[in-house]
Amino acid sequence: MCQPQKTSNLFRAAAEVGSNHILKLYDTNGSVVKISPRLEANSEDSYYRLEVVASDLQSVGMPTELDDIESRLQHLESKVMEDAGKTPDIIDELKSQVESFKRKLESVQHLNWMGLFNKDGDHQRSKFSKKPTTPHLSVDQEHQQVRKNFTNMSSLQVTEKVREHLKTPNFDNWQWEEAEMLVLLQVMFTDLDFLMAFHIELDVLQNFLFEVYCHYNSIPFHNFHHCFCVTQMMYGLIWLTDLRSRLPRLDLLIMLTSALCHDLDHPGYNNVFQINAQTDLAIRYNDISPLENHHCAVAFGILAKPECNILKNLSSEQYRLVRGGMIRCILATDMARHNEILNKFKSIQPAFDFNNKEHKEVLMKIMVKVSDISNEARPMAVAEQWLDCLLQEFFNQSDTEKLKGLPVAAFMDRDKVSKPSSQTSFIRFVLLPLFSELTKLFPCLEEHILEPVRQALEYYSTLERAGKDEELTTKA
Repeated sequence: MCQPQKTSNLFRAAAEVGSNHILKLYDTNGSVVKISPRLEANSEDSYYRLEVVASDLQSVGMPTELDDIESRLQHLESKVMEDAGKTPDIIDELKSQVESFKRKLESVQHLNWMGLFNKDGDHQRSKFSKKPTTPHLSVDQEHQQVRKNFTNMSSLQVTEKVREHLKTPNFDNWQWEEAEMLVLLQVMFTDLDFLMAFHIELDVLQNFLFEVYCHYNSIPFHNFHHCFCVTQMMYGLIWLTDLRSRLPRLDLLIMLTSALCHDLDHPGYNNVFQINAQTDLAIRYNDISPLENHHCAVAFGILAKPECNILKNLSSEQYRLVRGGMIRCILATDMARHNEILNKFKSIQPAFDFNNKEHKEVLMKIMVKVSDISNEARPMAVAEQWLDCLLQEFFNQSDTEKLKGLPVAAFMDRDKVSKPSSQTSFIRFVLLPLFSELTKLFPCLEEHILEPVRQALEYYSTLERAGKDEELTTKA
């Protein structure tokens, strides 16, 4: 049997590419399979398709020719052995790092950020699982590991196919690890030309994205994965509605950055809890959108760091507009203001004018709101996992409220709510009116976000009816 490296080299030779290119192998069903010596033999009826998915790898601190660095390490090891009689730990560590990096390139599981995932081989992460952790690592050490991985990945060329998929509501966040999501967030900022337009230095953007990641907590729903999903949906809506030609680029920066920062340092307990429990946040913000005000404050705290300040090269007037816009957009995500903002949009939508400042500001709030609660517009396999996460966070809150003797919302009470019942009312009375109104302004969204939400309502309504029928049968 061939060694894994020899097998990979054979496929690279067949594709006529070098050792720095990364290949993707499909079976007849279009599923990705791992290139390994254990591949089943192909036939006329069962064949494989080979595709080059990434090239021009320039990892920070890592030469492109890994074989060359391995050879140099072996030579250095031999020289040291001659002089000292033993191999220093540092050389063993370097060899281990090189081998680990090579395995990463050859592993389909670790290339999922380019659209690769192994359905039949490696175990996929549970929907509730957190990022892989090493028991002895502190949170700070885990963050630094993500930073290191992000830095090493950040210059790998993401394929055009993945870039295009990133612009759609069908994007599946569950395949991606934190460092990989940071790479894709960087792609969003670069592909919208923010770096050139606002003179944002790449290392400053990377510092900013990493700090944002660090300020999302490890809680079931309002975590960094949610941050990524909301930002990715906002990014997709910008492309789908062609807002690049309808709004100034500064407004696009406001919306994307607001989506990125909209839940920073969320504690997993909503505003009602903050107010009823008289928490520090509720006291600080006088019971007025305590969480959303906190998210804004944390965002501008990050931007206050010179090494993270992506706004530092803006004019004072541009900065004023960005700060005001972000505050408005993030505060708009407080669901207590939902009807107020939606009714305002309804009143201006029939005569909407992109050159009208008030109209434009309301639209920006609506776009962030839609992105924030857009999970049901995604494929059911993606959306249903998010619902599980949301209910877990709701149940955690209601359990705490019961222990503290605080009021408990019925939709959060694990003894009163089911998955179908939690969604039917929310979709019917919140999502559909909001999404329908936006679709009137952008008819192209009928297919992309409105129809999937209608299908989700039908799905959960069917489940709810089945549950009630089963309950009646049991009682009878």
